[in-house]
Amino acid sequence: MSGQAQRSIRCLVAKVGLDGHDRGAHVIARAFRDAGFEVVYSGLHKAPEEIVQAAVQEDVDVLGISILSGAHNTLVPKIMDGLAEYGAKEDTLVLVGGVIPEEDRPDLREQGVAAVFGPGTPIEETIEFVRENAPERR
Repeated sequence: MSGQAQRSIRCLVAKVGLDGHDRGAHVIARAFRDAGFEVVYSGLHKAPEEIVQAAVQEDVDVLGISILSGAHNTLVPKIMDGLAEYGAKEDTLVLVGGVIPEEDRPDLREQGVAAVFGPGTPIEETIEFVRENAPERR
């Protein structure tokens, strides 16, 4: 049995910016907990810097960013830059969930986002992606 299977995957589910709709974030957080992941939820209206600080302080394996405001092309790069400043970008699987136009997804991936999950994505697909791609602990 690998170390990955023996330990909990630590996740931060984060709401960035002024987006006040958090039902999806709560659904994902609960599904991740039910899957055996350790989950921290940021709460609403967090600045990119606050999310970076929480991810670093909580030493998370996975950062799930929920954003529906349309500001993903501005806010997500700020988070990615912040993770890089702390040396955490390479060790953190970053996911984005929300209404992200198909044409914006390649730029997010170039920033270091591992995957973008839109509305209607089966939760099990997201859980499996995390299990298969969460970084191994050093």
